Amino acid sequence: MPMKPLEFDRRYGELDQVISAYLGRPVDGAEDAEEGPDEALLAYLRHTWHTRPWALGIAEQQVREYARNPPGRLRLSLGEFYPVPDVGLPESMIQDWLFRIADHLKGSIEDGAVPPPAVPRTHWEWRARFPELAQLLGGWFSQDMPDEFADHDAALGDYARSTQPQLVARAVGELAEFLALGLDEPDCVLALAELGMEVDPPAPYAPSSWLGLVSERLAARADSGRPADPER
Repeated sequence: MPMKPLEFDRRYGELDQVISAYLGRPVDGAEDAEEGPDEALLAYLRHTWHTRPWALGIAEQQVREYARNPPGRLRLSLGEFYPVPDVGLPESMIQDWLFRIADHLKGSIEDGAVPPPAVPRTHWEWRARFPELAQLLGGWFSQDMPDEFADHDAALGDYARSTQPQLVARAVGELAEFLALGLDEPDCVLALAELGMEVDPPAPYAPSSWLGLVSERLAARADSGRPADPER
């Protein structure tokens, strides 16, 4: 019988966050444990230390416990255990890989090794750091935007009208943080793609200047405090 959400979160919630940080990333099952965390785990550590430091101990415990007691095929098929997604390693190497992750997590906690703030380096980290901005860009500025809206302004207006003011204000804050990264325009384009944007900014704006305009318009909407049309 599949686990209910509360049971899943208690047993595997943070393990799932750690593994998700690896999806789409190359995993070296033969890496030297003394070399330190790889880029995917470093991204998880950097984001979690600065947002939810208490979750690191939970992650270490859940990853290590799963490595010690890997589920059999039957229990996996019944939905009673967390199925580790395909990270590009053969099944025979997963257990050792998980133990190395747990050791890196433990070492980071015990040593107080907090990675300094930095520009996100992985797809997972971009989405984890800027969740509402990803919602805006991926939901309203995907490749379907030209079929759904007359232009960028119409799409932005729809987001502002249909989203609760508190979430619009969150997007404004994330836009300010994003612009504070000081990315050059090519890197800004890549970052926007990581966050789900699939159309170019409207002419004649460069990506960063368009984001500044978006921030100004959404800030005015959030300040008005008007409720959104449908709740989100």
